[in-house]
Amino acid sequence: MDRMESLAGRRIPRAVTDTALALVLAAVCMTLPMAMPPGGPELRTTDAGFFVLVLLATLPLAVHRFLPVPVLLVTAVSAAVLQGLHYVPELSGPEGTSIGPTYAAVGTAVFLTATRSTARIATLVVSVFIPAAAVTEAVLAPDGHRLAALFTDAVLLVAAWALGRLTRARAAIRDQAVERAAALEREQVANARAAVMEERARIARELHDIVAHNVSLMVVQTIAADRVQERDAAKAHELHGTIEETGRATVTELRRLLDVLRTDEGAEGDPSKEPPQPTLDSLPALVDSVRAAGLQVDFSTSGTPAALPAGSHLTVYRVVQEALTNTLKHAGRTRTVLRVAWEPERARLTVRLCDDGPRPDGERADDDRNDEAPVRPPVVAHGAGHGLVGMRERVGAVGGSLHTGTRPGGGYCVHAVIPLPTTASASSPAPRHEGHSPYAEHPRPAGR
Repeated sequence: MDRMESLAGRRIPRAVTDTALALVLAAVCMTLPMAMPPGGPELRTTDAGFFVLVLLATLPLAVHRFLPVPVLLVTAVSAAVLQGLHYVPELSGPEGTSIGPTYAAVGTAVFLTATRSTARIATLVVSVFIPAAAVTEAVLAPDGHRLAALFTDAVLLVAAWALGRLTRARAAIRDQAVERAAALEREQVANARAAVMEERARIARELHDIVAHNVSLMVVQTIAADRVQERDAAKAHELHGTIEETGRATVTELRRLLDVLRTDEGAEGDPSKEPPQPTLDSLPALVDSVRAAGLQVDFSTSGTPAALPAGSHLTVYRVVQEALTNTLKHAGRTRTVLRVAWEPERARLTVRLCDDGPRPDGERADDDRNDEAPVRPPVVAHGAGHGLVGMRERVGAVGGSLHTGTRPGGGYCVHAVIPLPTTASASSPAPRHEGHSPYAEHPRPAGR
């Protein structure tokens, strides 16, 4: 263990704990002769040799993290010499069992070695060192107490060793749990990144269809303008204006296409063969399909519709589609309010969809009894995506914003804001045409 936790819950460096432990044991061992009660076992008078042996038995614990096995041997030998010279009482004698601080120092050294060493060294400690220490203790004990001394020392050291191995095992389990949590977090991040990239690829394929359609339309309009140039100049000017507007929209879609970085072009077939993408005009049909599944949708549109790029049309449709699908999936046949508000004065289109959340079990049971057969939610193609990830990617791709969350009274809301293009980009001068302007009477139909 690199660090040990203090009582205050903070992590203390291992060097600090080892040094403090060594100093405490040294101080207790030096005061042992003064703490002996009168009439106890006869001990040798303390002298310089006593203090040297005490320091050898305790202070090496301060560097145990660097030399665990040598420190264990020095501590054990010094404690044995202290007992052999009668500086400390025997572990087991006529006065009974006496486990002093010197034996505690040896037990601490065994505990730290079992905690910090490998399985091989720990096995050597329990199979070689502990039996040798117990036999040495039995040899130093007085006659008639050798077996008791051997048993007591063996139990003391084996208990310290087992506690050390248990501590190491718990630390290993904790480290594995931390590593698994970190690996799970990395996997979640990787999955989220993969979901974003997959959704971007799908958006790019859809934008590819729109751009290809607009370019083809420009080619057809150019050919038509060239053919009517001599016969009808006004019609030619009108076609040229429409071509210019279509070109500007196409450049915008191309920029968005580069932003989402289309990948894996042929993964799902030829994009040019896919059906035309839905627009805001397709929302009533979408609402009718979810109403057929039992969802109570209150749908309304306000404001004056304005020109909207085909990519924004598709984004609004997909966001509404995903929100309605999530409502059916998570809230069941509940009440839902869908509001589409055109706000040309603020150059934005807002879409807000809120549901009341799952209805009480009693209401749902009544509805089930009234229904002739249970109605299952419809399968809506291309609407699932990756949930909120796909919705945010779509709205962000057209320069809008998306806000989602639960309602205070229950239910869930999805609020999307889609920017509307300015009528003739203020940063660039409007093109001049003879006669009338083609933009006023012939706006480019979006998404068709």
